[in-house]
Amino acid sequence: MMKQMKRRLHKEPMGPVSKTIVDFGHVLLGSAIVAIAFNIFLLPNQIASGGVSGISILVRYTLGIEPAFTQWGLNVPLFFAGVLLLGGSLVGSIMYGVKTFVGTLFLPLVVLLTSHWEPATSDPLLAAIFGGIGVGLGLGIVFRSNSSTGGTDLAAQIIGKYTGMSLGACVFIMDGLVVASSAFIFGFEFALYALIGLFITGKTIDLVQTGLGYSKMAIIISDYEEEVKQGLLTKVDRGVTKLVGYGGYTNHERPVLMCVVGRNEVTKLTQVVQTIDPSAFVIVSNASEVLGKGFKSK
Repeated sequence: MMKQMKRRLHKEPMGPVSKTIVDFGHVLLGSAIVAIAFNIFLLPNQIASGGVSGISILVRYTLGIEPAFTQWGLNVPLFFAGVLLLGGSLVGSIMYGVKTFVGTLFLPLVVLLTSHWEPATSDPLLAAIFGGIGVGLGLGIVFRSNSSTGGTDLAAQIIGKYTGMSLGACVFIMDGLVVASSAFIFGFEFALYALIGLFITGKTIDLVQTGLGYSKMAIIISDYEEEVKQGLLTKVDRGVTKLVGYGGYTNHERPVLMCVVGRNEVTKLTQVVQTIDPSAFVIVSNASEVLGKGFKSK
């Protein structure tokens, strides 16, 4: 009965049209969140935490040019340069390119439309923290739609292609140059705030991508493999995968059981295993994202 109810409640996968609409909605929503966080936290407090948005803050306070125009002026040429120089590695699919172009245009538009909003705080530390959360939240939503807002990520890909450097190193160098420039323009203390914002942005993106619901993965090695497997299937009500391993010292084949459970089920799992085999070898580690039956669907 319960299994039938679970099947009824299980969401059917979205069709291509519905998925496209949802993806574009995520691009617009994420871009809007980034733009609002930029205007009420980062810009008024001179927190230039990397990227094109950070460059636009530096330009705003040195040349007086509105950040939205700087962002358009950098993002749009970078997008077309990426299409010409990166080709398939940028586009991947036509839809990815279209969604990225929409994000590239829409984010500065929202920056322009909300430029008159009052700052949420005048404390640069609070601005770095909550601005980093806002930008990370927005970018995470955009990334979940398999899209991008362009910017220095495209420049990093271009540099990486022609220099052989890793993408991570290129992004780090470009963001580092922006933060270093803010130290010369606004002072060393504001560069430190920018680093805080940049760090929090990265962590928030990770949280949005993988979610807060961390599951646990258990690796179990036991001489009572069949009994442990049945205990996990019946008492914990979780699936078990049987792997083949070899003892490093004996070189003898040893069965290895892998089981993924929710955080609230870890105690039950260890109790079941220890009741059956007190000498079982059990490793429990975090599984940041688990997709499939019994967990979440993508």
